[in-house]
Amino acid sequence: MSKNLTKRETDYSKWYNELVVKADLAENSGVRGCMVIKPYGFAIWEKMQAQLDKMFKETGHENAYFPLFIPKSYLSKEADHVKGFAKECAVVTHYRLKNAEDGSGVVVDPEAKLEEELIVRPTSETIIWDTYRKWIESYRDLPLLINQWANVVRWEMRTRLFLRTAEFLWQEGHTAHATEKEAIQEAELILDIYGDFAEKFMAMPVIKGLKTASERFAGAIETYCIEGLMQDGKALQAGTSHFLGQNFAKAFDVQFTSKEGKREHVWATSWGVSTRLMGALIMTHSDDLGLVLPPNLAPIQVVIIPIHRNDEQLDAISEKINQIVKELRSKNISVKFDNRTTHKPGWKFAEYELKGVPLRIAMGPRDLENGTLEIARRDTLEKQSISQENVVDFVEKTLKEIQENLFTKAYNYRESHIIEVETFEEFKHILNTKGGFVSAHWDGTAETEDKIKELTKATIRCIPLNNKIEEGKCVLTGKKSTQRVLFAKAY
Repeated sequence: MSKNLTKRETDYSKWYNELVVKADLAENSGVRGCMVIKPYGFAIWEKMQAQLDKMFKETGHENAYFPLFIPKSYLSKEADHVKGFAKECAVVTHYRLKNAEDGSGVVVDPEAKLEEELIVRPTSETIIWDTYRKWIESYRDLPLLINQWANVVRWEMRTRLFLRTAEFLWQEGHTAHATEKEAIQEAELILDIYGDFAEKFMAMPVIKGLKTASERFAGAIETYCIEGLMQDGKALQAGTSHFLGQNFAKAFDVQFTSKEGKREHVWATSWGVSTRLMGALIMTHSDDLGLVLPPNLAPIQVVIIPIHRNDEQLDAISEKINQIVKELRSKNISVKFDNRTTHKPGWKFAEYELKGVPLRIAMGPRDLENGTLEIARRDTLEKQSISQENVVDFVEKTLKEIQENLFTKAYNYRESHIIEVETFEEFKHILNTKGGFVSAHWDGTAETEDKIKELTKATIRCIPLNNKIEEGKCVLTGKKSTQRVLFAKAY
C-alpha cells in the first residue's frame, strides 16, 4: 500500500483522514460513526491518560466508575441539560432478542420491553448526582472530588475519526463543594491543569477563556475552555471545565448540613477532555510526510534501524545497538530496535517518519567500525553523524529540543493568526483568506452572535480570561462593546 498522503494545501480534510488511517492510529468500524482505535493510536491515548490521571490525583481527585445506562427520568430532572443532549441520545427500549418466525434471523422480542427506557450515557451528571445524594450528608463529606475514565455515546450525524464520533473515550470529573467560591476555584484549577497538559505535553499552545451563554455546557452557569488553533486556521475546543452552580444539586436534592447546622445544597463542577485531543495533536504538528509527535507523548521516542547485507553484519551491529538500547531505557527513554529482516531499511525509514517517531538512529557496518551512528530528527528532518559514546546525552538533549521546538513553532503560528479587526468587511476577509482567530468587538447579544454565525460560519470561541477592557463598537451592529472576543471557524 502506498504511504503517500494528500498534501495539506490540496485537501486538508482528506490529508487528515488519510493520515489517521495510514499511520495506524484508528479506522472506521462496522458500526456507523464509531471507530476502532488501533494499538499505536491507543498507546498515544494511554500516555495522555496516564499524565492527566497523575495531575488529577496530585490535586486530590480520585477515580470511580458509574453505569453506562441512565434512566430516562433522570435526564428530565434538569431542564437545560435534557434540552442540550436530547437530539444526541441513544435509547435502550428492549432487553431481549428472539428468532424470527420466518427463520430470517433474530428480531427484538416485543414482550421484553423495559419498564423505563434507558439512555446510553452521553455524559454522567444525572446518574452521578443521584448517587451523590446518598454519599453527602454533612460538610465533613465535602469536597467530593471524583473523576471517571469512560466511554460516552452522542449520536452524531457527521463523524470524523477522533474529532467527532458517535462513541468516544474521555474522562469526566464531577465535584461537590460547600461554597460557591470553592466550586469556582475547582473549575479554574482544572482549566489550568488542562492548559498545562496541552502546552507541556502536547506542545499545543491554547487560549483559556469563557464560553458565551449560547456555547455553554447544558446546565452550566459558566463554562471555561481551552482553545487551540489547527494548521488550517480552524479552532478546536480541546477541553472544558464547568461551574454548575447548584442546578444539579437542586434537581437531585443533594444537601449537606453546614458547620452552623443548616441544610444547604452543594455547589458543583464537571469537566472533561476526550479522544478529540488525538485529533488536536495530529493537526497541530503533523506535515505532508505524516505524523509529527512531541516526545512527551510519543509511544516510541527513538527507533534504531540496522543497515546490513548479511546475518553476520546484523549480529555484530545488534550487539552494539542492544548496549545503546539498554542505556537509553535506563534514562526512561522509550526506544525500539527494529531488527526485522522482512523489510528493507528504506521502507522502515518511511514507516517511522509516517508514524512521527521523534528520533531515528541508523547504524551500518561502517558506523560500527568508526564508532559513529546517524541520527535524524522528525521535526526538522535534519540528519547528522555523531559518536556512539555521546548518543545517550545527545538523545536526551535533542528530545527536549524537539519538544520545545514544536511548541514554539505552533505558538508562533497561533500568534500570527490572531488578527484584530474593526469592520465586518475586514472580519469576513480575514476569515476567508487567512483564517485563525479574529479578535473583534461584540455587543454581547445572542442575536448578534447567531447572525455572525449564519453569515460567516464563525462562532465565538471564547472570551479570553486575560482580556483587557476597552471601549469599542460591535463588528456587526456598531453598538457599544466593552471588550473583544475571539471568533473562528471551528471543528
